[in-house]
Amino acid sequence: MEYGLTKKVNYTFEKAIERITEELKKEGFGILTTIDVKDTLKKKIDVEFHKYIILGACNPNFAYHSLQIEELLGLLLPCNVIVFEKEDSVYVSIMNPEIMAEVTKNPAMTEVARQVKDILTRVLNNI
Repeated sequence: MEYGLTKKVNYTFEKAIERITEELKKEGFGILTTIDVKDTLKKKIDVEFHKYIILGACNPNFAYHSLQIEELLGLLLPCNVIVFEKEDSVYVSIMNPEIMAEVTKNPAMTEVARQVKDILTRVLNNI
C-alpha cells in the first residue's frame, strides 16, 4: 500500500500551497500547522534543502469520529500534506489515511479511512 497520494502540479511552489489549502478547505479541512522544512533545517543545522512544506491538515468531524473509535489515533494526526520542489517540478503529496487503519489494526477504522481517502483523492485531483 502506498503511504502517500502524490501529484506533480503545474504551479509554482507558492501557488501549489495556496491551491491545496483552498481545496482542503472546500472539503472541511483546516491547516493546523505549517512547517517550512527548508527554513528549519537551515536554522537548526545549517544545511541547504529544497523547498519543502509540511501542512498539518485536519477535518474536525472525521478526527472526532476516529478518536472515538481509536483513542491512540492522535499519534497519527493530523493528516500531513507536503508540497515540495524537486528538479524544477512541484509535487503535492497527501498521507494515505488507509495507513491509519492498517497501523491500528482496528477494523472499525477501515471505513472511516476509506471515506477520508476518497475525499483527499478528490482534493488532489482538483488541484
